[in-house]
This record gives sequence, C-alpha cells and structure tokens, in this order.
Amino acid sequence: MRLELGYLFIEDVQFAEETKLENKTLYVNKNELVNLIKEDEHFEKVDLELARPGESIRITPVKDVIEPRVKVEGPGGIFPGMISKVDTVGSGKTNVLKGCAVVTAGKIVGFQEGIIDMTGPGADYTPFSKLNNIVLVCEPKEGLKQHEHERALRMAGFKAATYLGEVAKNLTPDEVEIFETEPMLESINKYPELPKVAYVQMLQSQGLLHDTYVYGVDAKESLPTIIYPTEIMDGAIVSGNCVSACDKNTTYHHLNNPVVKDLFAKHGKELNFIGVIITNENVYLADKERSSNWTAKLAEFLGLDGVLISQEGFGNPDTDLIMNCKKIEQKGIKTVIITDEYAGRDGASQSLADADPLANAVVTGGNANEVITLPPMDKIIGDTSYVDTIAGGFDGSLKEDGSIVVELQAITGATNELGFNKLTAKGY
Repeated sequence: MRLELGYLFIEDVQFAEETKLENKTLYVNKNELVNLIKEDEHFEKVDLELARPGESIRITPVKDVIEPRVKVEGPGGIFPGMISKVDTVGSGKTNVLKGCAVVTAGKIVGFQEGIIDMTGPGADYTPFSKLNNIVLVCEPKEGLKQHEHERALRMAGFKAATYLGEVAKNLTPDEVEIFETEPMLESINKYPELPKVAYVQMLQSQGLLHDTYVYGVDAKESLPTIIYPTEIMDGAIVSGNCVSACDKNTTYHHLNNPVVKDLFAKHGKELNFIGVIITNENVYLADKERSSNWTAKLAEFLGLDGVLISQEGFGNPDTDLIMNCKKIEQKGIKTVIITDEYAGRDGASQSLADADPLANAVVTGGNANEVITLPPMDKIIGDTSYVDTIAGGFDGSLKEDGSIVVELQAITGATNELGFNKLTAKGY
C-alpha cells in the first residue's frame, strides 16, 4: 500500500467571497460554508470564526479538530463511511491543507470537552495553537438528545473539512511525502535482518459518547483487526469522543498519528514496520479479555519481534493497556507502552490504575493532573460557562477577570497519549 501525501502549506486564513487557496492563504466563503452546515436540521444556529496562532483567543468547549484533506488519485475518498463511500483507502495521492484545521465548538455535548488557547502558557500544551483554525460554533435545537447532538457536530466537522479540502484537489503540492507498507511476506523478505515491529493502537470505545469510528463503524462493535497505516492517513479512523480533552485522540491526531510517522521514518533502517493492529477499549472484564486475547493472537500470527502500544483515555483503559502488554510479552514479543498518566496534582499518586512487571519499557505522556493558570483572553469563541464542570475544571476554575485555573487535562491535546513527540524508547 503506497500513499503520497501532498502538503499545501497554509500560513493564514481569511474570509472572502470565494473559497480558494492563494499564496499560502486559505480564503473561506463564510456564508457558503455556514449554509452547508445549516442544512442539518438539528442546529438552531451556526457561526464561523477564525483563530490564528498568537492571537489572544480562547476556544471552548472544543469537540473535535480535523485537518482538511482531499483524495486526488486512487480508490475511495476522505473519511470513508462518514463522508465518502466505504471503499478501502490508503493508496494513491491525497492532498493536505497543512497548517490549518477545522475546530468544532459550541454548546457542550458531554461534560469533558476542552480548551484551546491561541497564545499564552496554555498554547504551549496544545498542538492546535500553532494552526490557523476555522472554528464552527454550532448551537443545537432545544431538546436534542446528547447522542444526536454529538453526531450532528461530528458530521459538521467532517463536512467542513471536506469542503475546505476540495480547494487543494487540482493544486500542485509544496511538498510530497511518500509512505509505503509492503505486503507482510514481501516486507519480511526485503528486510530479513531487521526486527519486525507493529503498532497496536487502542481506540476509545467505552460507551455512549466514548466512540471511535473505523470506516464508519463504532469500534466497540468490532474485534481487533489489522489495518494498513496509510489507511489511517486517509481518514479511515475518526473521533466521536467526548472524553477528557487531553485524553481523546481527535480526528487530527488520527490523520497525523506521530507513532505511525515515527515508525515509517525508521522503516527499513532500524526496524521493519509490518503494520497496525487496532483494538478497542471495553467496560466489562469479559470484553477486555476477549479483545486483549485477539490482539496478542494477531501479534503472534504476524510473527512480530516488537510492538508499540498506545492507549486512549485513562483509568479503566489502563487495564486494557496492561492486558495487551502482558499477553503480547507472554508470546515472546517485546512491547513498549505509551501511557496516559494521572499522578495527582503533587505527582505523588499511582499514575496508572493497573501495572505488571512485564510493562518494563514505557513512554509517558506526562501528568495530566498538573495545574495551570490560563490568563484572560481578548476574545472567546464558544462559551466559558462550562469551564467549572469540564474534566480538569472545578467549582471556581473560572475567575472574575476571565482567567482559568485548571488541570492540564482540560486543554485539548495536552499530554496526549500520542503526544506529538518523537519516540525514544526501544523495547524490541
């Protein structure tokens, strides 16, 4: 599976009469995009705002972040099962508007949505402060059920990202990056001297509003399976999560999964990147046992020497993480786990809800309980009235002057288990 990603770099975003890309500036027809989103009868009001790096702007509550992409050549289309038909993606050519994103915000869906500050100390903890953001502020109709609200807002983000991505369909990229995964037997024969490594990606799927979708199917309805890493880059996996802001992998995280990119960078040099095993996270013990058994079985079936495992969420998913690690290690396959840790505000508490001696190679995402003070911003996109009740907030978090005292978990993308940092641990 070979995918060419063509990057068109965005340095500014502005409203204009025509949606187009010129001289690294993305121009957006506000009325046209708003009217597209308002076709959904679930919304009472839709507005569009712009937030650029360095501006004194706070966006909250944030539902999802999505990078605009468009399929240029090859089978399928972007966001299969959501926007495009359910064709297998991950090959051909896809153009990317690099440096911008669609952010969905507005009245809260669950009680764990997050904050993006475009400047100040909070901006240092989120990758999204570095992007030119097109923010959809959607207000649902009165009486709309939470799951209907979540779906409407999720689809609004995908529609907006698809609309914007179309401007790049016939443009020449500024830069092209190629990613390729050979069929397993070919890859093994090509690099016989290198350790065979795969990535086990745990997807949040623990009940209503804790959803991740694979080709349009809720991950909780599926058993662990094998996927080409390039499929992820074409939008095969998208977020529907309303979990703690720093714990959820937004759709942007999936499209730009840094674990996948780091493994590709080492492919054929330090290791043989065989592919990705995706597995879900479960509520009940029997389901956890079933999924971790299948994950270990697939790792053994692939004849792997090493595995990287990332989790999404904390607490309950820590058990899934350790089960996967322990069972894969017991197959004789070395593991490295990427953790999402909560060690208390003083850092002195047990940071994971589960542990095992076989989990002996760890990359930490940091302590999400650490407290930070976010200074007042000149402009608020969305609504700060939810700040006291989101995960990481507390009664009195929002101060009279507009400053906010919260734990890092309230910041979208902060201490994320994918981290957007280069991996350094070697466990294979």
